[in-house]
Amino acid sequence: MPVDRVAAVPLALLHGIDRQRELLLENTLRFARGLPANNAMLWGARGMGKSSLVKAAHAAANAELPASLALIELQREDLRTLPALLDVLRDGPRRCLVFCDDLSFESQDADYKALKSVLDGGIAGRPANVLFYATSNRRHLMPRDMIDNERQTAINPTEATEEKVSLSDRFGLWVGFHQCDQDAYFAMIEGYAAAFGIDLPVETLRAQGAEWSVTRGARSGRVAWQFIADLAGRLGIRVG
Repeated sequence: MPVDRVAAVPLALLHGIDRQRELLLENTLRFARGLPANNAMLWGARGMGKSSLVKAAHAAANAELPASLALIELQREDLRTLPALLDVLRDGPRRCLVFCDDLSFESQDADYKALKSVLDGGIAGRPANVLFYATSNRRHLMPRDMIDNERQTAINPTEATEEKVSLSDRFGLWVGFHQCDQDAYFAMIEGYAAAFGIDLPVETLRAQGAEWSVTRGARSGRVAWQFIADLAGRLGIRVG
């Protein structure tokens, strides 16, 4: 189904992930220019901008090279349709980023095997005009107990482990996201405040932002945005 407007945050507003931003943007721009690029896995701490970075990189590539990239979101439960989707896209005129947000697998889930063959195998291979981007809180896309259980019941435990973690190996680009410190958190809220015209003294902004993070029990880009949304609402300022 077509999406008229992608809900993307400008790259300039994504603070505290400078290295991650550089890596994914460079990979995306290479792909948009018709050069070799890698499937990308964005993994790590929740709320640190993994999904936002994918959408922002797509928007930035299209801003530099208009209409060069289509962004296709694939829901986790529809992974089994990925081979059919790639067949549709294979001979298309446009380069496509297939994006799966919050990708992970549970103990009884066998869909990861289909994804493995599509990403880096099969007779047909991955179409040259398609890249696969995914985000996950898990580095290897599956819970540790799933890997451990396979190791205990296998004749050769090493082979069982290799089978599970080999899915992650299909992604040539791994981009890790980690919990942000207080300075990065303050940079996030100050960046949002400047972008949306929230004119408060820095000391006041930081004090209120710190209090908000304590009530949420975390510091992250998502928490920073939620604080700014609340603050803007109290001040009668429209954002977004």
